[in-house]
Amino acid sequence: MQPLSFPPRLLMGPGPINCYPRVLTAMSTQLVGQYDPTMTSYMNEVMDLYRRVFKTQNQQTFLIDGTSRAGIEAALISCLEPGDKVLVPIFGRFGHLLAEIAERADAEVHTIEVPWGEVFDPQQIEEAIKRIQPKLLAIVQGDTSTTMLQPLEELGDICRAHDVLFYTDATASIGGNPFETDAWKIDAVSVGLQKCLGGPSGSAPISLSERFVSTVRKRAHVEAGIRDAHHQASSGMRIRSNYFDLPMIMDYWGEERLNHHTEAATMLFGARECAVGLLTEGQDAVLKRHELAGDAMLKGVQAMGLQPFGNLSHKMNNVVGVNIPDSVDGEAIRHELLNTFNIEIGTSFGPLKGKVWRIGTMGYNARQDAVLQTLQSLETVLRRGGFSLPAGEGVDAAMSVYTGDM
Repeated sequence: MQPLSFPPRLLMGPGPINCYPRVLTAMSTQLVGQYDPTMTSYMNEVMDLYRRVFKTQNQQTFLIDGTSRAGIEAALISCLEPGDKVLVPIFGRFGHLLAEIAERADAEVHTIEVPWGEVFDPQQIEEAIKRIQPKLLAIVQGDTSTTMLQPLEELGDICRAHDVLFYTDATASIGGNPFETDAWKIDAVSVGLQKCLGGPSGSAPISLSERFVSTVRKRAHVEAGIRDAHHQASSGMRIRSNYFDLPMIMDYWGEERLNHHTEAATMLFGARECAVGLLTEGQDAVLKRHELAGDAMLKGVQAMGLQPFGNLSHKMNNVVGVNIPDSVDGEAIRHELLNTFNIEIGTSFGPLKGKVWRIGTMGYNARQDAVLQTLQSLETVLRRGGFSLPAGEGVDAAMSVYTGDM
């Protein structure tokens, strides 16, 4: 048997991306017992770190062990009882995912949609809330399938005015785009590490408001094997998933440390380092770095004669969609870029499958050399594939963004 050996890929797609080296180093740390005081101390520190990442005072801020989808499922399956109404505004693939998970919870799911490449006006969402009167609004902030960023700033006030809980998945956007949990009155948010936070997939930071906690606490349940006399039975229907039962997970992360699962320590170490790196560099500085890299990539592909996809006024900082020219075999270009230059870019899903490339600039890869290397390599592959484009102009345009000459 040979040791693991992968080619030195530069991951410039919509995620996952290359991890920050400090995250990989942290994840090689030796383990201790899950109730070792050192371990529980680091768990408490991670809670505090992610309160700062999410910009919240929420006590219930912790990690769900699993990919970003685990965080989504924990939030929705714990909140929604059969028959509860939920509104899901869909502007890309991951809105459909929220709807499916809510359906699997036997909720009464209502959706509204806009064409892929667009986002919702707050008034559209408020009109749907008035009509449907849901228990929960569930919406994605940044959907990498379309590269669009849904404005959230007004939705919290709308939800409070109509007594609706407000959940968002910010996996693709947090760290590279503004996000304000408390200021925007968000009741629940979950994310992953594999985008702008610069870690591997496998841990889902989550933060819950007191409004959300009081709702899910009504369904609190303690397993028979660890139940003590002071534990009370829930007043609501037991949450159908044991693993994604948020009240049980809160008891595990809380002072009582009720056993629920064995914490994924290596992922906790990595998640901690993602937060430490973000906060050490400074959230505003990281945001600016993503904005600069995204703008450079956008200007570069435009200078090459390629057309960006979607409403650019609502594009995420950290990924750009590019319409694949009619004369180009999009998959052949991606294949040569990967196998000749070791650079990965993405395609898309659903109605955009085979029509759009998605080029990411996020986390460790939101830096000048990665942007320029990707643009130069893409130009070479396109030119060799017979696509006529101005030589060197993509790199020059990106350089102008970095030097401030634009």
